[in-house]
Amino acid sequence: MIDIFRRFNPLNIIWLAVLLFILRAGYVLFAPSAIPLQLTEPFVSLLFPALNVGALSPEMSVFLAGVVVLLQAVLINYLINHYNLLGRPSFLPALMYVVLSGLFTQFLVLSAPLLCNFIIIWLLFKLFELYKTEDSKSLAFDAGMLVATGSLIYLPCTYLILAVWVAFIILRPFDWREWAASLIGYITVFFFIGVIYYLNDRLPYLHQIWLPLGSNFAMPQVLDKYDFLLLIPVFIILLLGTFKLQENFFKSYVLIRKAFQLLFFIVLIAAASFYVRPQFGLSHFLLCAVPVAIFFAYYFLYAAKRWMYETLFFLLIASIIYFQFNNF
Repeated sequence: MIDIFRRFNPLNIIWLAVLLFILRAGYVLFAPSAIPLQLTEPFVSLLFPALNVGALSPEMSVFLAGVVVLLQAVLINYLINHYNLLGRPSFLPALMYVVLSGLFTQFLVLSAPLLCNFIIIWLLFKLFELYKTEDSKSLAFDAGMLVATGSLIYLPCTYLILAVWVAFIILRPFDWREWAASLIGYITVFFFIGVIYYLNDRLPYLHQIWLPLGSNFAMPQVLDKYDFLLLIPVFIILLLGTFKLQENFFKSYVLIRKAFQLLFFIVLIAAASFYVRPQFGLSHFLLCAVPVAIFFAYYFLYAAKRWMYETLFFLLIASIIYFQFNNF
């Protein structure tokens, strides 16, 4: 299957849809009768009660999540090929994102972290464009607004402002105006939120939006021993991908080297922000799926031993499906 997606063929979207169905069909058989749905932060739902959807049937939640994942996979693929981050066009980024978005059963339903991946993809478009643009203050402002918009959906996205600043360090010479523009963009969104609070006589409560950011940091207790088994092929692929990237690092274009450094920091920032909303459990780590999928795609594009990379991919797919059908 990997060789099919190594070629850039639009018909691969059909295979992506088939794989989406295969990776999600098992969960629907054992899912609860209704799945709670919270697509925005509590303060947004309080101001806009119409956004409180309540709960969905498992079939509808999985279907909507599948549509979202397919759209995001196509966008990621376009992003990577547009900036030529893998060196040649392929459909591997889309394939890897579809697989990683089905890694755990908590990933399979519609959730705020899943929707925030649209923000991350859009943000990456802005950040990669920094490398090519001479005057990037408008891009910095847009990036700040995107981070704030993501925070309205899922508060841990606030920490993506750190990713924006890391991008300035990696991709740009220092210019304090770019840093200020990103902060102004972030503040602009919450200025309008403050206006809405004022009109609803709730302005004294505005500061409570950021209170969860001050929660005590604790290691996530969301994985059981079977989840760790599922992560074994993931870590093996990541390790091999890191070695392959290191092997080709100085042969690559400057943008490719800088982009993968930025993606690494995004993974760290997204994972560390778990403590803000621990009630979301494993679904929070969907925020890591976009950058990790790109690392995966790099390995599978440049791996030389077909029996090895095909076996690893088969083990990953088989593990995902097996643990969906076995609740132990």
